[in-house]
Amino acid sequence: MSDLEDPHQPAFTVHLNGSGAPIKGWVVVDTLVDGLAMGGTRMTTAVSEEEVAGLARDMTEKFTLAGLRIGGAKAGIVATDTNADGANREQTFRTFGRTVKPLLHGGIHLGIDMGVTPADRAVFFDEAGYDPRYRLGAPDMPIDWRTYYEPLIDCTGHGVGVAALTALEAGGRTEPAKVAIQGFGAVGRAVARFLEERGHVIVAVADVQGTISADRLPVADLVAITDEFGRIDHSRLPQHVTVSRESDAWLDVDADLLVLAAQKYALNAENAHRLRARVVVEGANLASSAEAKEKVAAQGTVLVPGVIANIGGAGSAALAVTRVVPFDLGAEARKQWVFDWVADRVRLNTRDLLEIAAARPGNPLPELLAARRQELHR
Repeated sequence: MSDLEDPHQPAFTVHLNGSGAPIKGWVVVDTLVDGLAMGGTRMTTAVSEEEVAGLARDMTEKFTLAGLRIGGAKAGIVATDTNADGANREQTFRTFGRTVKPLLHGGIHLGIDMGVTPADRAVFFDEAGYDPRYRLGAPDMPIDWRTYYEPLIDCTGHGVGVAALTALEAGGRTEPAKVAIQGFGAVGRAVARFLEERGHVIVAVADVQGTISADRLPVADLVAITDEFGRIDHSRLPQHVTVSRESDAWLDVDADLLVLAAQKYALNAENAHRLRARVVVEGANLASSAEAKEKVAAQGTVLVPGVIANIGGAGSAALAVTRVVPFDLGAEARKQWVFDWVADRVRLNTRDLLEIAAARPGNPLPELLAARRQELHR
């Protein structure tokens, strides 16, 4: 079997018990391409081996759709009361770094995901003695990882925004859309800014405390009172907004477009019937269950999956790991090159997906994936 074909099982799974201190977690390598795989590291209280495997599979599909020669992987760490804050948090990521050191140096690049910050990544890179600038058989990166990657923090949100615009345009929409955003972390905030700058109206934003809505939300004001984990300070909200503490209240908002930018299976079989938006874009990994996708498709709703829309962060990292980025460009030109590359891939894949969906019944994603795999074989 070629390493670009679509295996049914992960290439391998590593159970993490901790080196020198206890941690519980997993690294799942779904595929290896040219000996390489990559994906983020997630730390939540409920993360499971099954979830990590699903996320690793998503990474494989993202890179296939993006035309990048690298496999998909993912790491998950179970968060507890004793490892999520302060010095204990640093110790957790030092333990993680020691434990995954052989993987990092062996071609499995692990980055950040839900619950893990750039500062955490710096800790486990340091503990593992891992520097992405250097890899056997590849040219050295002329700049360090933080210098390259941190200016690209909004790249995922940019790609999600492009997917949303492309889907709206494909549906013939010319007037401003009313937008609801579930999740206000880095991706949700970037999408809100992106769409507002292009004339669309943000009417609802949801964080872990509830759904904030209004005829037009002031995005800059909300961003100013939001922490790095996407928690909005509700004590400082503008007076004209409405707040609902009801679970999934973002589904009930009168919106044209819904962006899912938070937890796994936010849209599921139990709540999909409440969906009012006619366009849904997944800005998070595994944002909708398979059953929910079937239900919204039957309702005539357009859904752009995360493996197409949510490529910015993973893609920009993979571009560097595979040395595709033109590092000879200056900092601003290089950043623009990456943003343009992500936008081009998202736009192409969104358009092709919607064309397949319009031509034939059923899920269009497998057909698009098959076409992209053939392109990688050429």
